[in-house]
Amino acid sequence: MKHPAIEASGLSYSYRQQRALDAVDLSCSKGTLTALLGPNGAGKTTLVKLLLGVFSPESGTVRVAGGDPRRRRTRQAIGTMLQISGVPENLRVAELADLFASLYPAPLPRLEALRLAQVDGLAGRRFGQLSGGQRQRVLLALALIGQPQVLVLDEPGSGLDPASRRALGELIRAQRERGTTVLLCTHDLEEAARLADEVMIVDHGRVIANGTPRELTRSLPERRVRCRTRLNAVDLERLPGFCRVFFDTGAAEILVRDPNAFIHALLAADPTLEDLSVAGASLEDAFLTLTRSPHQEAA
Repeated sequence: MKHPAIEASGLSYSYRQQRALDAVDLSCSKGTLTALLGPNGAGKTTLVKLLLGVFSPESGTVRVAGGDPRRRRTRQAIGTMLQISGVPENLRVAELADLFASLYPAPLPRLEALRLAQVDGLAGRRFGQLSGGQRQRVLLALALIGQPQVLVLDEPGSGLDPASRRALGELIRAQRERGTTVLLCTHDLEEAARLADEVMIVDHGRVIANGTPRELTRSLPERRVRCRTRLNAVDLERLPGFCRVFFDTGAAEILVRDPNAFIHALLAADPTLEDLSVAGASLEDAFLTLTRSPHQEAA
């Protein structure tokens, strides 16, 4: 019988009697990529620290790569890339690779690890001299050098431009295709929709939804209507089936429950509207609906 690569049951943790996680269950199959989503303060960081063995659970159980993550042997099967790396900036990339390799019983050869993250050409550069995208790829190489069964990534694309973020995402996808189990914590919902096999949404310390990106978006009754209109948010709220509206670069993006009734009323209220289109709800829509985010209107 095959066991999940990451498995948590009834996981709870509190800070000074404030419950950060409340009976969380998590199961990640081997060789899959799971995206962990949630607003700030939802409990994602606490969950990651429990999975890495940094914290001990108040109640519940957790197993990663078949063992207790608080044990050294289990931790050696986990590769980690956190937002705060703590990597010495004066060391060269090759020196960092050698340092991290010394922590594992059977590490990859330095050059192979650097090639996997496409930074073999940076081996002689000091970490502090690298660009943001180069740093993130080096940190990925360091997370891979121990040949981990499980890879935990916390906001790997944070601070990167769109091209660098997408390139890093493709490197992460390649690791999943090599059989590594990946847990990706991210606020980038487009990245999650593009990369993830499964998505888990946490809010107020509880799992409020999980499933594939397609399952989560198909569960919503809403549709997304985009157009250029002279109507403002108050006008749009009066139309039948309205859920919420966002304004982006002069266009309105409106979530509606009944697109036919809404569009009929919209055309009657503003015969001059332009660029009308209707699409299914996105993972971002699912996230905002499930976490009960308030309506947003850009200036």
